[in-house]
Amino acid sequence: MNIRTFIPALALFCGLAGPVAAQTPAEESRQRFAEARFGIFLHWGLYATFAQGEWYLQNAGIDRNEYAKAMNAFYPHAFDAAEWVAACKEAGARYICFTSRHHEGFSMWDTAQSDYNIMHTPFRRDVVGELAEACHAQDMGFHLYYSHIDWTRDDYPAGRTGLHTGKDPKKADWASYYAFMNRQLEELLTRYGKIGAIWFDGMWDHDADSVAFDWQLQGQYDLIHRLQPGCLVGNNHHQTPYPGEDIQIFERDVPGENHAGLSGQSVSTLPLETCQTMNGMWGYKVADQNYKPAGELIRLLVRTAGKGANLLLNIGPQPDGNLPETALARLKEIGTWLRANGETIYATQAGRAGDGADIVSTAKGQHIFIHLLDDSISGDIEVTIPHKVRKVTAFGNGMPLCYRKKSETLTISVGACPASGPDRIIDVEIVENRKR
Repeated sequence: MNIRTFIPALALFCGLAGPVAAQTPAEESRQRFAEARFGIFLHWGLYATFAQGEWYLQNAGIDRNEYAKAMNAFYPHAFDAAEWVAACKEAGARYICFTSRHHEGFSMWDTAQSDYNIMHTPFRRDVVGELAEACHAQDMGFHLYYSHIDWTRDDYPAGRTGLHTGKDPKKADWASYYAFMNRQLEELLTRYGKIGAIWFDGMWDHDADSVAFDWQLQGQYDLIHRLQPGCLVGNNHHQTPYPGEDIQIFERDVPGENHAGLSGQSVSTLPLETCQTMNGMWGYKVADQNYKPAGELIRLLVRTAGKGANLLLNIGPQPDGNLPETALARLKEIGTWLRANGETIYATQAGRAGDGADIVSTAKGQHIFIHLLDDSISGDIEVTIPHKVRKVTAFGNGMPLCYRKKSETLTISVGACPASGPDRIIDVEIVENRKR
C-alpha cells in the first residue's frame, strides 16, 4: 500500500438563511470574474512588427523616433477579431484581456490624445473597437491592459526603464501625463461598450526611487468606477492591493508561491488572477518557440483554480495578425479538456485538500474535486476533509472508489481512477458541513 498524507483542511462556507441584499455592479462583476477561472491575455502592439518581444524598444536601446518608423510598415492583413475571439471561446476562456497600450506608448485604438496610434498606420483600423465588438457579439468578457509607463512621451517622468530612447528628462511633467492617461481611459470606457476590467501595469518602474512616487491611483480608480461602476480595476504592481482595486494579480505564479520572484505579496480576499505565458515572451518573438506542453498548461490551470484564482494565459499574435499555430493548437487541447472537466474548474472555490502541487482540490456545493496531477500516484492517498462523506467516485465515468473515513482523514484507493489527460479527478460528495 502506497500512502501519501496531506494535512490541510478544506473550508467550505454555508450560506446564511434570510433575505440577501442586492449586489452592487462591482460585486456582481467580482463574482462573475471569480467564476470565470480562465481568460486569454493578448499582447499585441507596434512591437509585433519587429518580432522581438514587447520590450524591444527598451532592451535594444533604440531611439524612439527610429522605432516609430515601424508604423509605416504595420499592416496586419490577416487580423480577424471574430476569429481570435472564437478560438479563445473554443478553448473555454471566459474573457480576453488585450493590450490597448503597452510601455512603448503606441495606442491600438483611434485615440484623439496622440497621433502615435493604429489609425496612423497603413492598416487604419481600430483594433480595440473590432475586438470589443467581437467579444460582445460572442458573449466573451472584454478586459483592457493599460500601461502606466511610456518610453516615448517626454512628459512621463522616467523611472528605471526607458532611459535610452531619446526622451528629454527636462520635459517630464507628471500632471500633463496623468491627465493624458485619464483622457485615454475615458475614451476606452465610453466608446467600446462594457469593459470587464482595466488591467494596469508599470508601477514597478519607480520602485527604486529614493522618495515614493505618487501615482495618484485613487483619482484614476474613481474615474474608472464612475464611468463604468461594474468595471474591475487590477494592478500588476506586485504588492498588496491598494484601495479601489477589485482583483489581485500574480505574475507567473499561482497565489502564495513566488518561483518567478514577482509574487511575494500576501494573498488578499479579493478575486485572484495568475498571468502566465504560453512560451517565454508576452509579445511575439520569432525565435521563441519554447511553448509549454498542453498538459503543463492544463495542470497550471488546475493548480490556479485550486488556489481560488483565475488563469490568464498569454498569446503574442504575429505581425501579420494571425495567432501562432502552436498557440492555436494549445488552445484546442485545453478546450477539449475543459469540455470534459470544466465542471471541476468553473465557478469553484479553492480546495484545501491536497499538497497544492501533485494533489490539489476545488470545491463546488457538496462536491470536493481531488485532482491528481502526478501520474505516479497510486495505491491509497489520504486527504483531510472535515465533512461527512456520502460517496467517492471517479469523475467522468462515476466509477465508485473504495474509501474509508476516520475522524477528518479520508483514505481513497485511486488505482481504479482512470486518467483524464494530464489530470485524474476524484469526486468526493459530502453530506453536510461540519459544525464548529
